[in-house]
Amino acid sequence: MGREDRIQWKANYFIKLVQLLDDFPKCFIVGADHVGSKQMQQIRISLRGHAVILMGKNTMIRKAIRGHLESNPALEKILNHVKGNVGFVFTREDLVEVREKLLENKVKAPARSGAIAPCSVVIPAQNTGLGPEKTSFFQALSIPTKISKGTIEIINDVNILKEGDKVGPSEATLLNMLNISPFSYGLAVQQVYDSGTIFEPRILDIKPEDLRLKFLEGVARIAALSLSIGYPTTASAPHSIINGFKNLLALAAVTDISFKEAETVKEYLKDPSKFAAAAAAAAPAASAEPSKAKAEEKKEEPEEESDDDMGFGLFD
Repeated sequence: MGREDRIQWKANYFIKLVQLLDDFPKCFIVGADHVGSKQMQQIRISLRGHAVILMGKNTMIRKAIRGHLESNPALEKILNHVKGNVGFVFTREDLVEVREKLLENKVKAPARSGAIAPCSVVIPAQNTGLGPEKTSFFQALSIPTKISKGTIEIINDVNILKEGDKVGPSEATLLNMLNISPFSYGLAVQQVYDSGTIFEPRILDIKPEDLRLKFLEGVARIAALSLSIGYPTTASAPHSIINGFKNLLALAAVTDISFKEAETVKEYLKDPSKFAAAAAAAAPAASAEPSKAKAEEKKEEPEEESDDDMGFGLFD
């Protein structure tokens, strides 16, 4: 009876996974290392109505996907990323918003020996409250200390771990003695699947402004290359027209040839003083406003009485 229940449970799991892959166009492939059952329950509650979480053994996930490749060949892209302790977060909503909800459900955790540090760990300068007998821990990690009022005091901030470092027994013991929980764990987004395409989560951080900037950079490079080799393109045509117009103005300036746009240039060359007049006309009006304000302020100040107004001079 137990064997039949196990077989039925696997069959139901395969049906559920395939149904979710068909019903939801988007999903996250997430890592669940260091995530406990209580935390997982909290994550499910926070995503209720927004996403569906499905975990499982890698062998079962691969088997279910391979059996469904005939109906949906795009799922083959997921197989290469089913490694380690992974699961799926299916959603129809905006991927960025769902990812933010996942990141909100992280829990602080102490450093355990043998774990890989997901971030840098800095021990701040402080009085540890520990007795002198614990000095050996600090010496083993080359942390500068001194004895202050019978307790160990850390003199300077110390970067004890870097991202990607393996936590050693000494680091783990010291951090636990100082009641420092430097790490935070939750469902980590490893890959994103969206309508047959799989990509890294950092792609979600790209904004429309970034795309526009990259597009303009590409257009500028195409225009520069086209102008350099003399091959006209849509990107280089405006620059070619402007450069050609500049050549016409230069030619008209040194010959008797004239056209409407060149007449202004010829007038400037005949009377250079017009350059100064044009520059004065283009001066910002803002520069005139402060002068006007100062004049009014000066006008409002009470005028000092002069000796002439009093009817006698200084030496009368």
